[in-house]
Amino acid sequence: MSRIAAIKPFGQRIWLDNLSRGLLKSGELARLIQEDDIAGVTSNPAIFYKSISSDPLYTGDLAELKKQDLTAEQRYEALVVPDIQATCDLTAPLYRDTKGLDGYVSLEVSPHLANNAQGTIDNAKRLWAAINRPNAMIKVPATSAGVIAFEELIASGINVNITLMFNLVHVDDVLNAYVRGLEARIAAGQPVDHIRAVASVFLSRVDTLIDKKLEEIGSAEAKALQGKVAISFVKVAYQHYKKLFHGSRFADLKAKGAHPQRLLWASTGTKNAAFRDTMYVEELIGPETVNTVPDATLNAFRDHGVAADKLETNTEAAVEVMAQLRKLGINYNLAGEQLQSEGLKLFDEAFDKLLELTK
Repeated sequence: MSRIAAIKPFGQRIWLDNLSRGLLKSGELARLIQEDDIAGVTSNPAIFYKSISSDPLYTGDLAELKKQDLTAEQRYEALVVPDIQATCDLTAPLYRDTKGLDGYVSLEVSPHLANNAQGTIDNAKRLWAAINRPNAMIKVPATSAGVIAFEELIASGINVNITLMFNLVHVDDVLNAYVRGLEARIAAGQPVDHIRAVASVFLSRVDTLIDKKLEEIGSAEAKALQGKVAISFVKVAYQHYKKLFHGSRFADLKAKGAHPQRLLWASTGTKNAAFRDTMYVEELIGPETVNTVPDATLNAFRDHGVAADKLETNTEAAVEVMAQLRKLGINYNLAGEQLQSEGLKLFDEAFDKLLELTK
């Protein structure tokens, strides 16, 4: 058993945070599924920009699409939707064998719609219909407008990966919107047993920002928190997840066939060389969760990662870390809003570069 596959018995699924035509056609993705128990795939504008700009397998199709009277966004979708469909088909046996737990593939709505609830709903429904696979997930941002759209999409029976979550306000807003979406669907007499969603909580970007603030404070107490905040935040967020999805409110929905919205750890590549390169995987392994990892982190864990159930260890210490942060004058919720705004800007920039490629 590979070190990565050894994570699965602890109840966590590992997804790959990468997708390209070459990865599909070379058989590499199939190998990762077979050997490492990779159970899903996530994509975003930055990933597809890198793929389309560097993978020669897109060149011919893009040249043909440029001969057609299409917008740049239509050409982009014509390139990537078949890749999403092919990946969904590759992971379909996982989806069937696990009764819908595994085998999901995410495609993001246009990041330009991040503050447009109805635009996000319309775009998501169109992409969902275009992909036409039960194991697809449509990715929307956890902005205020995105949360409104998310609730409507769940009520419409669409699988969603809601992303760019950085603080407990984001977590609570998203998880409660999911429950409301399910409740609305049940009230309308519609089934909920096929609906799945994940809530993508980001890690390394948190420590990059907060550690800089701690360095500026400069005290021994501040420096002692460096590299600990993101993991502590996630451990606290997981307790919020358990309180909702293992509590009485969700029990009624579960009896009607509903599934919890799993928390997904994203941005799990360590950006600070002073920290262990597998820490955002090792420290957060636990039941009913997903970790989507980039290639470098996957390779690092395959080489020297240690699988153990650690998500609920040192929970009291995690709460104390967050309390110490407040005592030092760092407003974590404000930092989360800043990080979400910066993340949206990065996706906007990547998407604009994508459209430059396809115009």
